[in-house]
Amino acid sequence: MTGANAMGRGPRVLAIANQKGGVGKTTTAINLSTALVAVGEQVLVVDLDSQGNASTGLGIEPGDRPKTSYDVMTGRANLKEAALGTAVPGLDIVPANADLVGLESELFNEADRPFRLRDAVAELVQQCASLPEDERYGYLLIDCPPSVNILTLNAMTAANAVLVPVQCEFFALEGISQFKETIDQIRASLNPGLEIQGVVLTMHDARTSLSKEVADNVREFFGPKVYDTVIPRNTRVAEAPSHGKPLLLYDYDCAGSQAYIRLATEIIEREKQIKAA
Repeated sequence: MTGANAMGRGPRVLAIANQKGGVGKTTTAINLSTALVAVGEQVLVVDLDSQGNASTGLGIEPGDRPKTSYDVMTGRANLKEAALGTAVPGLDIVPANADLVGLESELFNEADRPFRLRDAVAELVQQCASLPEDERYGYLLIDCPPSVNILTLNAMTAANAVLVPVQCEFFALEGISQFKETIDQIRASLNPGLEIQGVVLTMHDARTSLSKEVADNVREFFGPKVYDTVIPRNTRVAEAPSHGKPLLLYDYDCAGSQAYIRLATEIIEREKQIKAA
């Protein structure tokens, strides 16, 4: 089995990843998943970051996480058992907590350690096969930690594609070519079907020449892989997580919300083109 839905009836699995921290991975996971639901998709978010920020940002308090992605990765629970509903109908999350910190050493001697999440997704596909079409997840988004460790490796081995957020700031391109090499290595060794679904420019400030320069450089490096939609630097984007709400629930009309709606539409359109190819 190559990738997560080789049988063709599972969710499209996107790993939201970049080895650099502070680029908007979690913000993108929270708000893109909400936007995908808003345009008619059923979505599951898998929080693979030990900080559990995606879980908190979707309103799941630390004390309300009976099963987590750690339980999934160690075989103590499957994705369906660990998934919790959120305030957004049609959007579920497998939460995370600090238990993930010790996972690398715990799985060190396990031969199947890169494939734990891929196998869990395969099980989810089988469980959902008997459900009506409108009750199956159309998308599974994985919020990765800001490093290339066993968790990111599992995410990209389980994924059909990687979505790369890139911050429009001075050091944005530092390490991006190295991260692309990591994706190429995983494609060569663990997941031949892995591709870059797209690159999303985040924290873009149209008033500065720096944002424009970074955006131009990223588009030069990645070409058509860069989405047309850019996520603006917006105070409402920053405020929403502290209220435990996705941006679209916190302030639907703000520029950030509308950008994520456009991004979701663009991603779905790109997915249709991939399927038609």
